[in-house]
Amino acid sequence: MGITELSTVESLLVALSGIVTVFMMLAVLCLMIPVISKAVASIEGKKAAPAAAAPVPAPAAPAAPAAGGTYTGEVALIGCDEKTAAMVMAIVSYETGIPLDQLIFHKIKAL
Repeated sequence: MGITELSTVESLLVALSGIVTVFMMLAVLCLMIPVISKAVASIEGKKAAPAAAAPVPAPAAPAAPAAGGTYTGEVALIGCDEKTAAMVMAIVSYETGIPLDQLIFHKIKAL
């Protein structure tokens, strides 16, 4: 059982067959990904349809101000300007889904 030497042409053919195999598998994966995506989306769509019919609970009432007094609406800005603070408040309101008039900010500090 000896090791045989491959000629240059044979070596190139082996390398070419390996490259062709890799690209064929990539093409198969490119075709399978949309098919699997559609299958998963249809399964998720079937699961989400009954859940959408369920009643949505009413949002909780906003918390009452602390016993210490009424909130005056002033925010302590530490290391940031008013424009940056306004952007932070708008982003928090958007990401949490809570209207801006229901949020209370006491302090905004730049890191």
